[in-house]
Amino acid sequence: MTQHWSKRKEGGGHFAIWLIRTIGLKLGRPFARLCLYPITLYFFLRRPYERCVSYAFLERALGRPANAWQVMRHIHRFAGTLLDRVFLLADRFKAFDVKVDGLDQLTGRLQPDRGLLLLGAHVGSFEVLRVLAQQPDAPRVCVVLDTQKTPALTELLHALNPEIARNVIDASRPSTDIVLAMNEALQSGALATLLADRAREHETTVVVDFMGAPAAFPTAPFLLGSLLKVPVVFCLGMYRGGNRYDLYFEAFADRLDLPRRMRQAELQAVVQRYAARLEHHVRQDPYNWFNWHDFWNPDATRGGTPARAGDGVDDTAVTRSAA
Repeated sequence: MTQHWSKRKEGGGHFAIWLIRTIGLKLGRPFARLCLYPITLYFFLRRPYERCVSYAFLERALGRPANAWQVMRHIHRFAGTLLDRVFLLADRFKAFDVKVDGLDQLTGRLQPDRGLLLLGAHVGSFEVLRVLAQQPDAPRVCVVLDTQKTPALTELLHALNPEIARNVIDASRPSTDIVLAMNEALQSGALATLLADRAREHETTVVVDFMGAPAAFPTAPFLLGSLLKVPVVFCLGMYRGGNRYDLYFEAFADRLDLPRRMRQAELQAVVQRYAARLEHHVRQDPYNWFNWHDFWNPDATRGGTPARAGDGVDDTAVTRSAA
């Protein structure tokens, strides 16, 4: 299990995602959920890498060896959130019971000419954030997404909701382009969202304690927060089974300050704080953990170099954008 996560192929593929999308939209969510049982069994039997990762993670999270039923429950939970993407992207929100905690942490920091940065993780469903679109004067949501890594899901996004697709900031673009696009969105009062728990290959990381062991997290999301000079809010959409989700917003920083002189120490502290909040939620419901690689293995996660003072995205990018 030493292969970097970005080298793993997307599970399912175009036909499988088209099929479940068609079944869901034509025959309804209850019928489509029946299909999750054979899909779960198929992936349990045919994806040994992910199966081993699940066994190892659940043992770490539960404090005891996991069994096959628990691993299949883990896979089924993941499959359920993928199915729900179809309905969330198609704006069929009435199918879900979503409880929102900490919404004031979000709305209290939004301004018409200054949005905020939402930091999430590959935990639960970030798409459940779209339930906020039902509210009057809901802010525009711009998602930082690597379209090259998940081409089938990107195709699904474009097919179901072209409006959302137009608000995707492609993470496979050069870092300077990403910063410029995010800054433009934030200046219009939008929410810029990105997942801060995975480092791409060759991306700079910092190692912190997570779930009782050292783990590498990317530095770029936190450096971006510092450069963009906007409030940062931690956000998770935890799937509770059936049609139930809990959407959490937690104030992370009114403004991230990472001065160059003490950047290494400040990064270490900021990323550790993010990891601590992530661990809090993951331990409450481990079956929402959807990083299907050996998260604590440097060869499978880091792939880059440890952070050093002065590392990060070009600080002049935002200045050029604002000019």
